[in-house]
Amino acid sequence: MDMTADQMPLRESDWTVPVYAQLPVEPIRGDGVYLETRDGRRILDLYGGHAVACLGYGHPGLLDALRTQAETLLFQSNAVPMAVRAEACRALAAFAPEGLNRVFLVNSGAEANENALRLAFRVTGRQQVVAVQGAFHGRTGAAAAVTWGARERWYGYPRLPFQVSFVPPDDVAALTAAVTEDVAAVIVEPVQGVAGAVDLSAEFLAAAENACRASGALLIFDEVQCGMGRSGYPFVAHAVGVNPHVLTTAKGLAGGFPAGALVTTDEIADRLQVGDLGTTFGGGPMACAAISAVIKAILEENLMEQVRAVSERIRSTCVLGPVHAIQGRGLLLGLRTGPPARVVRDALLERDILAGTSGDPNILRLLPPLTLGEAEVDRLARALKEISA
Repeated sequence: MDMTADQMPLRESDWTVPVYAQLPVEPIRGDGVYLETRDGRRILDLYGGHAVACLGYGHPGLLDALRTQAETLLFQSNAVPMAVRAEACRALAAFAPEGLNRVFLVNSGAEANENALRLAFRVTGRQQVVAVQGAFHGRTGAAAAVTWGARERWYGYPRLPFQVSFVPPDDVAALTAAVTEDVAAVIVEPVQGVAGAVDLSAEFLAAAENACRASGALLIFDEVQCGMGRSGYPFVAHAVGVNPHVLTTAKGLAGGFPAGALVTTDEIADRLQVGDLGTTFGGGPMACAAISAVIKAILEENLMEQVRAVSERIRSTCVLGPVHAIQGRGLLLGLRTGPPARVVRDALLERDILAGTSGDPNILRLLPPLTLGEAEVDRLARALKEISA
């Protein structure tokens, strides 16, 4: 018997704008590092919703924080002070590199980068930005302007809002030459996520710091994807010993609740006035409760140490089958494949393992929860061994 319209299952594609390429699985719940699909499959999630699910699924501390806050006060804006916001900002400033003591909370990585760039223009009065080839900073006007290849593929705006020059990754000479006294900011992803887990060298990042301090430009570290413990350190800035003027973060910041942040120095914050930056939903109490819970879990559960150990196990056991090399840092890794990465991704999904692709057609990207264990790594290695090179 044919089903009536009311009995037909809803299809997302019937109602949404068709801008996403989606995989043929529908998760309905999660548990730890696993997803359960509508058709009953249990899938090991090595992609984490683009690095968002940093504590995995069903983490008791995060759920308790959200539940308690929802029952206490679901929302209030920045028009009023709140202790839950003060605690989230205190915790994030303590987690951030030394000297970054002031926090502006927003909703996403793109919004954090947008405001970081606005801050640089306001503080310096200059008109140019230096970015790095391969970078992805977001899809809003300013963030997309410093995203490599956006203008050619999807930018959509008739013109850029400011002048941008791109330098090759790890080209210290090109970077140093580009940072003139007309440059307001240099913006870098210390590990380029969308590009395929491209780990920029400590030498290059230090050169960016030196060039900015010499010219008066601001150095912006975009740690939206690689931050919040994913590198095995609070932020990559800690690992490489570089102190940016501004750091942005999002994705894993609230473990799955929408949140982003800009963290900067007292000196820069003191040059802003009421109304210079703003947001309605950024810094809402639910997001703030989640931020505090995530940072607490990362620290108390020694997740950064776990990230370093598990990352090393992936590097030492997963160069086999179609994988020829591994790049990246911590649990932002790119597995270089002989066949196209999408073919390897699909073969893994057939074996109930979810991974991602990247801007490099031969890089399979891994962004699993920080709670990933060695047993799951061994499962990945066994699956890769079964896949033809």
